[in-house]
Amino acid sequence: MPTNPGYQTIVDEICHFRWSEIDRSELLAVSQACYYFSVQFCETVEIACRLHPFDHLLAELREGRCNSDDLSPYPGVAEPSEKLNHGEFMRRVLALSSLDRETRGRIERLGAAYLAEIRRTGAETRVRSLPSYEDGGLERIFSAVLRARDWDEPSLAAFRHFLVGLVDLDSDPDFGHGALCRHLVPDDRIEPLWRAFRDLLMQAAPGLATHPAAADGVPVTRARALAARAAAGERR
Repeated sequence: MPTNPGYQTIVDEICHFRWSEIDRSELLAVSQACYYFSVQFCETVEIACRLHPFDHLLAELREGRCNSDDLSPYPGVAEPSEKLNHGEFMRRVLALSSLDRETRGRIERLGAAYLAEIRRTGAETRVRSLPSYEDGGLERIFSAVLRARDWDEPSLAAFRHFLVGLVDLDSDPDFGHGALCRHLVPDDRIEPLWRAFRDLLMQAAPGLATHPAAADGVPVTRARALAARAAAGERR
């Protein structure tokens, strides 16, 4: 990959969100947002395998992400040795969530818009995004999410299990999932995919990016602007 690909700036931005300061409700919102990311990620792996049917490395990646027992067992989510794709694992995690109905509905709308945006992206661009996720991007972001402090809720404990498991799977540069898709070289066309993920996180949990204004303590952030824009769209 290029030494300083443009998407890394967005990864840096996400990693510098206020992960250690968000409360439980915001972390629950993040977990729901990550479900939608997991759905599009598994879709992208399947697209890659259809475009490159004889690529054994991508076939191995599909087994690891879309038909895997790496996260099994987990109480209330996965049986011993049960093979799941990671989107299904997260769907079951959300079934345990104590997030209120109104917030769930709001994030469902955000997630649907996110998936629609990703699905409008060309197949080859989506496929080229895989190494940006697997070869360090998601490992860095999920490690940042793990800085959150309040995991004392059943679905959040399962979400933490999910994050820790995926960090472990991606952390080995020679035998991790990054090594299975590194030959797919990303370019600047993938940046909108990363911006969409960043914006989904900020809209789901605006507190991630709020910074008190020095003068009067009023949060003034891009996240608030995004959330206000989403709310205005819902009222129309």
